Amino acid sequence: MPACVFCQIASGGVPAGIVFEDEQTLAFLDHRPVFPGHMLLIPREHIPTLNDVSPPLLSQLSANARLLAIAVEKALAAQGAFVAINNRVSQSVPHLHFHIVPRTKGDGLKGFFWPRSKYRDPAHMEETRAAMMRAINELKEGRV
Repeated sequence: MPACVFCQIASGGVPAGIVFEDEQTLAFLDHRPVFPGHMLLIPREHIPTLNDVSPPLLSQLSANARLLAIAVEKALAAQGAFVAINNRVSQSVPHLHFHIVPRTKGDGLKGFFWPRSKYRDPAHMEETRAAMMRAINELKEGRV
């Protein structure tokens, strides 16, 4: 779907800070993160909502969301992760995506109010991306 920015990212037409990819899915840093390390996990195929995804692909997305939630803790010394899917309402891009957000106690995130922060600079975004990729690779090798 050419007008979908996530499809354009998946096809390589729009640059993104990619931290993980496999044959069916792709994860990249959110360009407006709640906190540094906030990632979006998408199916490569254009699937508008959770309601539209096949069970086998949902299983793969869920396994990868778990991997990324563990990796964000390891890579960024987070105490946990917030994993969420907006389904139509508040879904800023009509392409199924999981938010994986690093959390620490007292980080200020309350309920579904998501204050946005920025990376200090492009180098900070790249450092975060590289840390995530290292953690993901380590976790994949150990098959957590």
